[in-house]
Amino acid sequence: MNSLIIRIVLCLNMTAFAFGADDVKKAETSAGWVKSDANPVLGGKLGTCFDVAVLRDDDKYRMWFSWRPKKSIALVESTDGVHWGEPKIALGPNPKSDWEEEVNRPVVLKHDGKYHMWFTGQARGRSNIGYATSSDGIVWERVGEKPVLSPEEPWEKVAVMCPHVVWDDVRFLFRMWYSGGEQMEPNAIGYATSPDGREWTKFPANPIFTADPESPWEKHKVTASQVVKSGGWHIMFYIGFRDENHAQIGIARSRDGLTQWERHPANPIISPGAGKWDADACYKPFAIRDGNKWLLWFNGRRESVEQIGMATHDGEDLGFPENQQ
Repeated sequence: MNSLIIRIVLCLNMTAFAFGADDVKKAETSAGWVKSDANPVLGGKLGTCFDVAVLRDDDKYRMWFSWRPKKSIALVESTDGVHWGEPKIALGPNPKSDWEEEVNRPVVLKHDGKYHMWFTGQARGRSNIGYATSSDGIVWERVGEKPVLSPEEPWEKVAVMCPHVVWDDVRFLFRMWYSGGEQMEPNAIGYATSPDGREWTKFPANPIFTADPESPWEKHKVTASQVVKSGGWHIMFYIGFRDENHAQIGIARSRDGLTQWERHPANPIISPGAGKWDADACYKPFAIRDGNKWLLWFNGRRESVEQIGMATHDGEDLGFPENQQ
């Protein structure tokens, strides 16, 4: 019996050696995505860092991230997307309002010579979306005292959060994808439009994207989307939850960004690494295409520690089947 156990252990060790570290890393990703060897790229002594927005701004990357210890949104800058400078508070809590005890989960858009930020304000067990503008991305001024989007529909329950906004220069509208539902983790993804970034009209058929009960990795909830135009498609990067505490990242696509979403057959594209800094969950993706490469930042959690990591994908083609619509 002892010799059998020894043979089994030796066999397992040889298998692990044969696959090697690169294969283990690939098991945490699919569809050509690879996590950075430098992960986590932001966190550590800063405490909980989560839910980011990134711009390629001239010759540098600028990241606005949610900084839990400060209850604020902070800005860091980098020349390579991996090594980041010291954070500066960009937008802090607003004691004058009753809905911004904490601010987090931003998206930042550079449009018409100005920076625009939509962010989540949290207080009294509820979440709303606010709006601010800036001339330099560092000093921000809130637009109005009230939220620009609040939970009103039954599916939105007590929270709207995680806005992602793009400017449509054909329709001359801001387009927002946002998450709605419970405060701990929202349940589904909705859509709204605005001519000015302040007055929003919600899509009557919301939510536009919901959990797939047949998919074990995302059967519980889907949330925190980012939508990017690429090759005639709207590509959605999103979080899928198998339960409240375990999450992975997937992608889907749609022609109009609203209907007939096609999930990638290799989903999830980014998964937790066993025993690593992101062992329990991979949250809130934010991707940009830089040249012939995709860069994606996400927050990973191991127990109560949450930090920011990065993954890359060579080539513009994300590997969706050619025979789909």
